[in-house]
Amino acid sequence: MSKLLTGLNEAQLAAVTGAEGPTMVIAGAGSGKTRVLTTRIAYLLEQGVRSWEILALTFTNKAAGEMKERIAHMIGDSYVHELWMGTFHSIFARILRRNAEAIGYSRSFSIYDTDDTISAIKRIMDLLHIPKDKYNPNAIRSRISSAKNALVLPQEYSKQALDDFSEKTALVYTEYVRMLGESNAMDFDDLLIKTIELFKRHPDILATYQNRFRYILVDEYQDTNRAQYTVVKMLADVHRNLTVVGDDAQSIYAFRGADIKNLFLFQEDYEDVKMFRLEQNYRSTTQILSAANALIKNNKSQIEKNLFTKNAKGDDVQIIECSDDREEGAAVVRFLEEEMRKERYALNDFAVLYRTNAQSRVIEDSFRRQGIPYTIVGGVAFYKRKEIKDVIAYIRLIVNPNDSESLFRVINYPARGIGDTTLDKLAQYARERQTFVFDVLAVPEFIPNVQPRAVNALKTFHSVINKYRSLRSELSPSELLRSLIDDTGILRELKQENTLESLARYENVREFLSAITEYFMEKSDATIESFLEEISLMSDVDSMDGTKNAATLMTIHAAKGLEYPVVFITGVEEGLFPSANAFYENDDIEEERRLMYVALTRAMRKCYISFSKVRMKFGEIAPAVPSRFIKEVEASGATMRMTSYGTRSRSFEFDPDDTSYEGQKSPIYRSNPTSYAAKRKARAPLSGNQYRQEAPQESYSQIESPTGGMISRGAKVWHESFGEGRVIEINGRGEKAKAVVDFAKVGRKHLMLKFAQLKVL
Repeated sequence: MSKLLTGLNEAQLAAVTGAEGPTMVIAGAGSGKTRVLTTRIAYLLEQGVRSWEILALTFTNKAAGEMKERIAHMIGDSYVHELWMGTFHSIFARILRRNAEAIGYSRSFSIYDTDDTISAIKRIMDLLHIPKDKYNPNAIRSRISSAKNALVLPQEYSKQALDDFSEKTALVYTEYVRMLGESNAMDFDDLLIKTIELFKRHPDILATYQNRFRYILVDEYQDTNRAQYTVVKMLADVHRNLTVVGDDAQSIYAFRGADIKNLFLFQEDYEDVKMFRLEQNYRSTTQILSAANALIKNNKSQIEKNLFTKNAKGDDVQIIECSDDREEGAAVVRFLEEEMRKERYALNDFAVLYRTNAQSRVIEDSFRRQGIPYTIVGGVAFYKRKEIKDVIAYIRLIVNPNDSESLFRVINYPARGIGDTTLDKLAQYARERQTFVFDVLAVPEFIPNVQPRAVNALKTFHSVINKYRSLRSELSPSELLRSLIDDTGILRELKQENTLESLARYENVREFLSAITEYFMEKSDATIESFLEEISLMSDVDSMDGTKNAATLMTIHAAKGLEYPVVFITGVEEGLFPSANAFYENDDIEEERRLMYVALTRAMRKCYISFSKVRMKFGEIAPAVPSRFIKEVEASGATMRMTSYGTRSRSFEFDPDDTSYEGQKSPIYRSNPTSYAAKRKARAPLSGNQYRQEAPQESYSQIESPTGGMISRGAKVWHESFGEGRVIEINGRGEKAKAVVDFAKVGRKHLMLKFAQLKVL
């Protein structure tokens, strides 16, 4: 037997070595899905299949990268280079780059992200006199995206429009598609739509890829939309060696157009399908898995499977009842600190999950008050920041001067004296003559009623872009882009503004210059087009830094595919989780339940579920009710632990002698009103989390940091996130040691030294 197959369980072995033809692998949470996929690919290569005959589609670059690394480790690097492995968008962008001319595009087409699309839609709405205060541009964008994913094009959408909002969306949709074509640009959805169009219009091109890809593998098939389903089916039509891997219990992206029916209907599409079930969970404890199984059994629409584990029983799933959302944030921090003290976890072993991004604020407040480092997934990613998007817009114009969205973004940044009125006249002039806006910039004096100063500014901008377009053949990509960024004046503008915010943006642009240098150093054959494509297709998860010692805060949707030793699931209340939008549709409730299932199965060793009695909503305090999901989890038969947490009316003390829960290592907290009243006078101001300090702590002139080295009052120190600062005050000893540090960039911070990892300068 091949060494590749060593260590696989019976179900995994069958899935890896299964015969040719259509294959479905139902992979339960934590059941070794990635191992099966990578081993199957390695096994095919070992059996003589050539690497370029395999197409593997994933949903994140992170997943594709990890799979490539594993395959390279199994059978060597030489097999990996010609593998077609990547996200749907990256793979089909690659196909479109090679064949763009066949559908009227050039190979240098731009790829618009969500922000670019919204900006374009806003300009179109202004052009069509559709009020943005009445018709939300983001809602229109969402409807257009859903239509594209369902393969509904503008003409058909217009026929289906039955209400005022749909009619306005149809008008914008039609104009948006026209604008994209004129700009030689595609949005994310077009990378699938245009590939299907390419294959339908040119059967010879389709046949080329059908014959090339003898084996096609699709990860997370339950998350595919109609367009993805269609293009995969087209490609697999000749060899029919299509392996799809998925789990109906983890289908959570209906709002993005994902259609769980694709998984259910696979057996109808391929009557000779071979099905394999991966049911052994390697990730979670028995207690956590029992809770997850009990929950998901309440869904009626699901493929039968029985997830089990041979892992240890583990700690109880702990349910925390909090007085309000602020106390919920305090409770998360308290339990996190206790777990670290008792089990010696690192901060990056913890994940705090929530249903909506808005919930993160009170949790962040609690982390900041305690000086605990954290990172947020799904915040403003580096390449989405305004200053970086501005620089990227300039780079796009060097590659594709017809990209009107990028042009309008930076034509007057930094300021050149080109006002909105001039830009409106410019756009109207180009539209009337059916020409590109960039071409009009060469002769702006022909635009009626444009002031001479603005004419000169337009010519200057046109000259700068043309200069760097002509230099592409003379300079390396890295040299060209660094020179372009310097010439734009963006760095000078930010430095001259000299505010805390502008200087932070200045540093971000400089960091972007470093990213450019590193990219082209590492990839000698890279082009500016490939650089733009890679950064435009990055997701939040792709940019995660798993090496940073910080707790992770993110939505449950963002946590899909990840795992952590300790997980906190917060805000598990009716109307929040499940969301209020799910109350009236059974399908929506089932998707919310699958989302809770995903949250539970991210946890490896310990899981906390929290809810509040009241929660601040829209500036008002509203009562909250525990989610139905808590009752469903409690029905698992696994022992649950309920803890009431509300420091506004009581304090909680750790009781090391409590043995009422057999085998449990988690902290047990008890209400002690007497203790609270007696100790309140001795405490520092409570600021909403009164457990922080039991008694005034002695101040010191210097102290040994738990992470090494002596830290003195007045010393200069460096913090990974806050930069350089000076120590103002030190108090506490050992693991309770704290310091007040005045940072140049962010002001004073109260830090616990065991977390801060300060370096003395």
